Amino acid sequence: MTGSKQSAPAPAPVSFVVHKQSCRLEVAFDDGAVFLLPFELMRVYSPSAEVSGHGPGQEVLQTGKRNVEMAALDPVGNYAVKPTFSDGHVSGIFTWAYLYKLGRDQEAMWEDYLQRLDAAGHGREAGRDLPMTSKTAGGHGCA
Repeated sequence: MTGSKQSAPAPAPVSFVVHKQSCRLEVAFDDGAVFLLPFELMRVYSPSAEVSGHGPGQEVLQTGKRNVEMAALDPVGNYAVKPTFSDGHVSGIFTWAYLYKLGRDQEAMWEDYLQRLDAAGHGREAGRDLPMTSKTAGGHGCA
């Protein structure tokens, strides 16, 4: 077999820390990247069919998730985790590649979420108070 190319495997997590007070999941990857993923971001971008639909354009805007907490984080084989959120959402399976994407692209994804909320006439209880950045404690409802 010639001409066969295999893509490099996605970075894999080496540790998870659930920060309940700041409502963030800290994920460290084997390539050295470390991301702090706000629970709200994870909840509104859950890869479940309930949130992302069954194809492009079928996404369901999630509202009222500012104060969502993570009640549990369970492993799914050797490729993903499944969080249980305080609002009862349990069907999202977050693969290593998807967690990495959330971390890498979180600022753009957060801004897109806020714009979609605005366009739909929804706010986040206190409005667009702080941007989502890894350098600030804002952008979500927890301290």
